[in-house]
Amino acid sequence: MKPKYIFVTGGVISSLGKGLAAASLGALLEARGLTVGMQKLDPYLNVDPGTMSPFQHGEVFVTDDGAETDLDLGHYERFTHTKLSRHSNYTSGKIYDQVISKERRGDYLGGTVQVIPHITNEIKSCIRQWADNIDVAIVEIGGTVGDIESQPFLEAIRQFRNDVGPQNVLYIHLTLVPYIKTAGELKSKPTQHSVKELRQIGIQPDIILCRADRELPQDIKDKISLFCNISGDAVFTARDVDSIYECPLALHEEGVDEKVVSLLNIWTGAPRLELWREIVRKINEPSGEVTIGIVGKYIALTESYKSLNEALTHGGIANDVKVNLDYIDAEEIDGLSDEAMLKRFKHIDGFLIPGGFGTRGVEGKISAAGFARRHKIPLFGICLGMQLMVVEFARNEAGLKDANSAEFDADTKEPVFYLLKQWTSPDGSQTFTQDENSNKGGTMRLGAHPCRLSEGSFAWQAYNHKGDIAERHRHRYEFNNQFRAVLEEKGLNVTGTHLHHDLVEIIEIKDHPWYLGCQFHPEFTSKPMRPHPLFVAFIKAALKKSKSS
Repeated sequence: MKPKYIFVTGGVISSLGKGLAAASLGALLEARGLTVGMQKLDPYLNVDPGTMSPFQHGEVFVTDDGAETDLDLGHYERFTHTKLSRHSNYTSGKIYDQVISKERRGDYLGGTVQVIPHITNEIKSCIRQWADNIDVAIVEIGGTVGDIESQPFLEAIRQFRNDVGPQNVLYIHLTLVPYIKTAGELKSKPTQHSVKELRQIGIQPDIILCRADRELPQDIKDKISLFCNISGDAVFTARDVDSIYECPLALHEEGVDEKVVSLLNIWTGAPRLELWREIVRKINEPSGEVTIGIVGKYIALTESYKSLNEALTHGGIANDVKVNLDYIDAEEIDGLSDEAMLKRFKHIDGFLIPGGFGTRGVEGKISAAGFARRHKIPLFGICLGMQLMVVEFARNEAGLKDANSAEFDADTKEPVFYLLKQWTSPDGSQTFTQDENSNKGGTMRLGAHPCRLSEGSFAWQAYNHKGDIAERHRHRYEFNNQFRAVLEEKGLNVTGTHLHHDLVEIIEIKDHPWYLGCQFHPEFTSKPMRPHPLFVAFIKAALKKSKSS
């Protein structure tokens, strides 16, 4: 079966929402009974986003097979049923690395290696290799038209229509139609220039999605149609919405999915959107609310915690409450007294300490963990958050005054977390080794690893009494079993361990409303229609605390 291909490009400025538009389209096509696959091609030269700053690039999304990928892949998995892998995200760096490796092996038989055809052929090969057994492949091109880095990718998808036939390829271009407040007008000129750039490359868009803060009047759509050489019924508004989960419904109301299946000559019935409408209803009409304090260091850019924020929203959906997020700069609370923290956090129903890297803000997060533990406020620690919960407990309950992670103090006498120097891949096919001098890229424990839960624990209850689970990881430092006995003696319970290795995955304490830290990242697998059980349980505990207050 040959799939149909949809290529999504963007113009004028970045962050218009190509990823959300692609994910929403995938959701609409699935609602019509089609099987969808999704892929993101990023023009930057990094091999993957694993070593990029969250301030610059947002979060790094991890797949089951351990690939560190772009945050848009999180949208793809949340909005659709597609299972993503390392073949779902390619960068210029990865493409060039593969081509240069082939040249070094002599695969090109001594020929001169060029952008065309070698780089473009490699891009097309990467698009084709994952698109078996699906009806529609949606491929998003990162960046904006006109970027010098994007040119090989745009040339490759231009050639793609000739390779697989024009009836099997659709180009969707997302662009900006700004409203100039002082003039009281919507302006179509940025869209005209963006489409002009695209047409100069040789790509005529079949559909134009116009990002705007309001519905576009017909005269603006007609103007775009005229100057962009496109049918009037192929210009659509991609308007701002209150919740990202309204995007599929908004695009459906515009008729985008109907136009897509018509242009691709696919027959389907009407989409089944009842579940999406119910999700939007629960978000817009909750029966209550809770406030969660996120103690982190990337609070200036909420994209840094994209999957985390969405997973909290999903937990709210499951409990029929709105989840208000209070982003707390960890450095600002370092050294605060209990009295000052009680005043600062009197409105907080639960604390979440997310993952991260580096020493900045660590002591503030430890202070927050101790505050939540002492005052019986629900506390959820993820990855680094779990590690710092252990450090706080070790210092203040187990008498290990020098307790720390070797990541932050290599000379600590009590390294309750240490650098993992050897581990196996999730499927057991590879063994990895590293030390303090190893390359940073791709050297963490990554991907889905199995975990066994202790009966009766918070985690066991949250997972509906399941004994074994599998969750995605992204970290270097592990719980040091040398200190496990003394910590357990003082009341720290290890309630989740790796199924095949002696690695601690989950810690809890008793006599607390909800106190749980996990080494993995549960936010990566949470969906609005299937909220992650740990987030459901955490929000439930926060709601109980809110009602008791």
